[in-house]
Amino acid sequence: MGLAFSVPEGIKVPSSLVNIFKELKEDMGCSIPSHGNLERCAIQGVLLLNTVLTVRNHQANSHAKKGWEQFTDAIIRMISQKKLGIVFLLWGNSAQEKSRLIDESKHHILRAAHPSGLSANRGFFGCRKPVQKPRGHPITIIRSSE
Repeated sequence: MGLAFSVPEGIKVPSSLVNIFKELKEDMGCSIPSHGNLERCAIQGVLLLNTVLTVRNHQANSHAKKGWEQFTDAIIRMISQKKLGIVFLLWGNSAQEKSRLIDESKHHILRAAHPSGLSANRGFFGCRKPVQKPRGHPITIIRSSE
């Protein structure tokens, strides 16, 4: 699909996305969709960026350290330099390392544990920060394959 966490309609919603939906419902009262297609988020200006853009099926991080990191770092750096008031949601330790690329005097960085089933109970659920944003500010979600 090309969007972090997103899957086509008809495909089982991954546990990380189920957890994101649960937090959105708890925090903002959003209804939980029956599918995991996040194209609507992209249309609304949300950039859902994986730190590595390709993987072998069912093999997280299989294409790590093959050059994608430099490319996605350049995207993050460019957004930070050229835009103002972006809200970056850095979910998980690897994504939080990307904060070094973001000018915190110009942007908002919200950090939380990764929403995966393995780590959501260690700081994603209940933190509220990962889903709130200042009114009118675009959101950029940077995700690692944790």
